[in-house]
Amino acid sequence: MVDNTNSIEATNRVAVVTGAGSGIGLSVARQLGALHHPVALLDRSGAAAQKAADELNEQGATARAFEVDVVDRPGVDAALEKVRAELGAVKIMVTSAGIEATAPFADIDLADWKRIIDVNLTGTFNSVQSAVPDMIEAGWGRIITISSSSAQSGAPDRAHYVASKGGVIALTKALAYELSPKGITANTIPPSIIDTPMARAAEESGEMLINFEALASMTPVRRTGTPHDVAAATAFLCSDDAGFITGQIIGVNGGWYL
Repeated sequence: MVDNTNSIEATNRVAVVTGAGSGIGLSVARQLGALHHPVALLDRSGAAAQKAADELNEQGATARAFEVDVVDRPGVDAALEKVRAELGAVKIMVTSAGIEATAPFADIDLADWKRIIDVNLTGTFNSVQSAVPDMIEAGWGRIITISSSSAQSGAPDRAHYVASKGGVIALTKALAYELSPKGITANTIPPSIIDTPMARAAEESGEMLINFEALASMTPVRRTGTPHDVAAATAFLCSDDAGFITGQIIGVNGGWYL
């Protein structure tokens, strides 16, 4: 009989987290660092990434910060080369970098459409494709993409955002089919509204059509989500225990989709 006690505990596999300077990405980096994964924190704000890495290192983790825009493929490749040099081969990729926008469909211009698609979908592609060779060579890997519940349900005034996150879900499923025979799982987490600085800014600016208090009252568990909720699910998907889970949409939404 196999003893799986504490089998979620890490085996020191190098993890890369994009968008790790704040919000969900930061919480994921904290969680993986606490499980003794060496963590590379990638963010377009070098200062935010460095502050987060310093925090993790002070808590006993092994963390490095890298300033990079995930749209910039040469920049992503260069950052991952530095990760390999400083931490080792990449075994875990968590793509949390993303941006939001709201506008009626008729008012979305091509530049806005392209900007959202570039960051949310192409940025995910760039990050994963740059890391996959390490995973193939090792015969083991974990890919966790952060999508959105709005990609499952649709949402008004967010066609570009919804399309970008729907693309992330489809990309993740394609990756699972192709890479799982090589020992690499790929899953996506589509959170509902999570209490992050980006979401709070949207609430304050009026871009979010409903407030956090109302959302909590509508959610079966009667609260909104936190970054830690997403990070905890991500940590499990990174573990050996999750090796039979691939190509799945793991909803972290408090019961929005029952």
